[in-house]
Amino acid sequence: MSKMNTISIPDILALPIQERIRLVEIIWDSVAAVPDAVEISPALKAELELRLTEFEVNPEAGYSWEEVKSHLKDRANIVRVT
Repeated sequence: MSKMNTISIPDILALPIQERIRLVEIIWDSVAAVPDAVEISPALKAELELRLTEFEVNPEAGYSWEEVKSHLKDRANIVRVT
């Protein structure tokens, strides 16, 4: 690991939350800048291709983002109540 020793994980975790979020954004942007460097397993690639094919055959199947969001909010409320 090249320059990783210049700041420790405890130092990172001690940063204010906004600075940690910014650090994550910087790291994520650096990863997203080189998508070919991210290896995808053959099994995952096959699954993604299958899902894309299913979507192309029937793009109306599934749920809208609003439906998914509503479902997740409902589940979160149930978890908080129990």
